[in-house]
Amino acid sequence: MKTRVLFGVAGFIFVLLALYVFPPVVLELIVAALCVLATYEVLGSAKLVRNRLQIILCCGISFLFAAGHSSLVPASPVAIGQGLAFVLLVLSFAILLRFHESMHASEVAWGFFGAFVVPYLMLSLLRIFQMEYHHGPFLVLLPLLAAWGADTCALFTGLFFGKHKLAPVVSPKKTVEGAVGGVIGGALLVVLAAVLMNGFLDLDLPLWAAAVLGGAGAVMGVIGDLSFSIIKRQAGIKDYGSIFPGHGGVLDRFDSVLFVAPLAEIILRIIW
Repeated sequence: MKTRVLFGVAGFIFVLLALYVFPPVVLELIVAALCVLATYEVLGSAKLVRNRLQIILCCGISFLFAAGHSSLVPASPVAIGQGLAFVLLVLSFAILLRFHESMHASEVAWGFFGAFVVPYLMLSLLRIFQMEYHHGPFLVLLPLLAAWGADTCALFTGLFFGKHKLAPVVSPKKTVEGAVGGVIGGALLVVLAAVLMNGFLDLDLPLWAAAVLGGAGAVMGVIGDLSFSIIKRQAGIKDYGSIFPGHGGVLDRFDSVLFVAPLAEIILRIIW
């Protein structure tokens, strides 16, 4: 627990430095690294793809896809994504043709999931950060608050009031009461953050939107957590990795964020 808390504090400080002190390219590189690690974890650690060459290809595509979202790249991320999707399609089937006796065709589909879907969800954080005219570096805190803040509220609510298991096989510690507490807590936390940002930054974020983001984000966080837990259960692994001491791998820490961040991006783009 001590290691978990100390790393959490150090990580929080580093996130603040990346958001508000270091140049944007630092955060872009961090997110790109997270995308590559998440791709490897869901494909390699969970053994959804067993062909090593296919895993390397998907990790490379994941990095290039994330790099295409950088402010230093003049080309459109959409155009880059389309080109990379074609490259991945052709090379994946080339690998399948070469190793058809040991490689299953489903590994091509899982490759697209790991190389594009997972990074695309993670990159929602970067796309929110890049909303310069709406204080993006502060807005990006909202999905993190909705995911991790709601999870903390759910944890304590479950400890004190939890009686009914939410998903006893997939995640035995989660309770229905905890989930309800997480939704309420997430909504309140994001609304409070919106009030502060509206007051100090003149953000003009509607409080109803903040409540929806926090409440619905808490629900999406639970779905994301359970979704990646199912993959872990079926793969027979406890954690996706150990890169974060006391926390596990990237997907162990960001599984809920992967579902909350896109929702936050959608809500914010609808508003503005």
